[in-house]
Amino acid sequence: MPEEASLEEAIIQWQREYEESLRRLPPRRKQFVTQSGIPLKPLYIPEPTSAEAANYLEKLGLPGQYPFTRGVYASMYRNRVWTKRLLAGYGAPENFNERAKLLLEAGETGLNAPAPSVSMRGYDTDQMAEMYDKGYVGLYGTPLDSVLDTEISLKDIPIDQISVNYSDPGPFVSIALHFAEARRRGIPLNDLRGSANQADCLSHWVSSHQFIIFPLEVHMRMTVDLITWCTRHARKWHPLSIIGQHHSQSGATPLQELAFTLAAGIAYVEECLKTGMNIDEFAPRISGFFDGQINFLELAAKLRAARRMWAKTMRERFGAKDPRSWQLPIHVQTSGVELTRQMPLLNIARVALQAVGAVLGGTQSLHTDSWDEAITIPKQEAALIALMTQHIISEESGAAEVIDPLGGSYYVEALTDELEKRAWEIIDTIDSMGGMVKAVSSGWVYREITRSIRESQAAIDKKEKIVVGVNEYTLPEEEQQQFESFEVDPELVDGQIERTKRLRQERDQAKAKSALEELRAIAEDPGKGNIFEGVFNAVQAYCTRGEIVHTLKEVLGEGRPYTTI
Repeated sequence: MPEEASLEEAIIQWQREYEESLRRLPPRRKQFVTQSGIPLKPLYIPEPTSAEAANYLEKLGLPGQYPFTRGVYASMYRNRVWTKRLLAGYGAPENFNERAKLLLEAGETGLNAPAPSVSMRGYDTDQMAEMYDKGYVGLYGTPLDSVLDTEISLKDIPIDQISVNYSDPGPFVSIALHFAEARRRGIPLNDLRGSANQADCLSHWVSSHQFIIFPLEVHMRMTVDLITWCTRHARKWHPLSIIGQHHSQSGATPLQELAFTLAAGIAYVEECLKTGMNIDEFAPRISGFFDGQINFLELAAKLRAARRMWAKTMRERFGAKDPRSWQLPIHVQTSGVELTRQMPLLNIARVALQAVGAVLGGTQSLHTDSWDEAITIPKQEAALIALMTQHIISEESGAAEVIDPLGGSYYVEALTDELEKRAWEIIDTIDSMGGMVKAVSSGWVYREITRSIRESQAAIDKKEKIVVGVNEYTLPEEEQQQFESFEVDPELVDGQIERTKRLRQERDQAKAKSALEELRAIAEDPGKGNIFEGVFNAVQAYCTRGEIVHTLKEVLGEGRPYTTI
């Protein structure tokens, strides 16, 4: 919307976009009413002639219009609610396939495929079993060694119809395997939807060290190569999701999470521009990934501020012209660190509140943690409760009936403004250091988060911050609920180990060797190609994750965050 447009003109444009959206996809209900039968308008805004309307367009705007405070789409949840997805990975590829199908049948609309410690460190399952213990295999997520594993994990799942998010650090082998499976099925890569949830290596370096395999500058190169490749070959894929959740789970406040996430986004945009790409080529495929804290009103304000700040950054700082470049689609995962081992069934209530905050904040995608996730790999019943929690919010609560229902609240608007103001101050500090890469490399971001951890824990210890069932309203230990840890099926793990070994023996060895040599040459000389393209070619030649990572490590070295701090 042009800056000089009036609120009346903006409303006309929004109405046009809203109706066009409903023509493409009809409303979810025949009518939207309260339990008392009161009809609900899709959007509530001030009267154009009222005092409240004076700076309305600058601060809030209308849904689908700059600065996107009230949502990135004109219709928001009126015709389509957020994508509902849960982490589904554990054990072997067969386990992932079974759990994913169960959740899809129960109404999940997107998949979240986590990588286990084996894959995060760049090993194959047989390597991990020999070096350490096969008990490590299948913990937390599903290891994918090769295209054979991906074929099993995605069997009978329509990947051309649903989005899949991969928790997969550079060199992004799991994503390459996903693309290879699509090609095997004859699905055009440009039809695939999903995201590289762990392409934000800056957040890994600060807050998620298990994702670090290479030096920071190498991870940055890999992320830019992935963005470049997807911009050309997989136009619907989100190759970069800037992640605040890592920072928050490590102890950052919502304010710090907001500022550090957007500062990282600025750094990636700058690196992409250095390659000669036009900002409007790649920026529309950048998304945000934020933590869903239990203070659900601050959570909603954080998401609203994030969209507004990103829009300003892209338009004013980088001069993006395409309105899609100004948008920041958001995924939220409810906060696992706020779940407790004590009185764990209370986590169902915690997750519900966290999820409500994400919805009130206008998220596009939502993962709800299972109540037992603080204890073990989620059981089937717990995972279904987590998914049904989202269904209850979308179908019963009324939170999704109106676009940005908190918009105009004195408290929420003031909190949104204050979060934005303070986040800009932090970003200014980071800019003064030379940008987020230098702020991360120097350890400054890490120290800031560490300070917040100490302050939060001290508040809990002094009971200035109450955690129900932990430091107040507690039960005697003998009355606490007992639970059993999840067991990974050892026979399936053994089967995957043998499958990987057999693949290395039976494949076309010349093709595999040639692909790894090509990948090595690209790693040695960026002018010879794109690292992700080399990885993609390698997995199609039946190279394994361990072989790919080992080849790259030999050339590019290993990364160790903060060994001197």
